[in-house]
Amino acid sequence: MYKISEFAEMTGLSKETLRYYAEVKLLEPAYIDPNNHYRYYDDGSFFLAILLVKLRGFGFTIQEMISVMEDESFEHLEDLLIQKRNNLQLQIEDLHLRIAEIDDFLASGKEENK
Repeated sequence: MYKISEFAEMTGLSKETLRYYAEVKLLEPAYIDPNNHYRYYDDGSFFLAILLVKLRGFGFTIQEMISVMEDESFEHLEDLLIQKRNNLQLQIEDLHLRIAEIDDFLASGKEENK
């Protein structure tokens, strides 16, 4: 069992984030001491925490991460990752269009100055 400070260091999640994740039922401690209310995490929690770090890095919202964690079999995780990838691809295409529009706008301003 790991104290919250040890677990935070192991996973890269802050203590505040771990408390928040417990509050929203995303990642609850394996054990809470009834006397001092210290939170303890175990090796199983470590796997889930690393998954959450990855999902957060992929741009998943809290609600999306909750839906992943509620599906304990992770049966739909691949589908969600593919959907997230497709959404990111659309955002990239949209950004390329915006860049082209800005370039066109800048070019039109330069032609007027001649």
